[in-house]
Amino acid sequence: MADDETLQTIHTLVEEEHRLRAHGEKIDEDDRARLRSIEERLDQCWDVLRRRRAGRDFGGDPGQATEKQVHDYLQ
Repeated sequence: MADDETLQTIHTLVEEEHRLRAHGEKIDEDDRARLRSIEERLDQCWDVLRRRRAGRDFGGDPGQATEKQVHDYLQ
């Protein structure tokens, strides 16, 4: 996934997170589970983006950092 796609994914997830949080404490367990999933996915996307940018800034391969690597690392 390219940086533009990763950023679009981040924006989409943030919008969904804001919609869910706008309900306050009235959200159900499914919504809470979705929020946890969104938070995890956002962390992964931001990590990939930071790794790619660092790779570019320090002469590495920006395509080297993938979401799968981050996911595998977190597991």
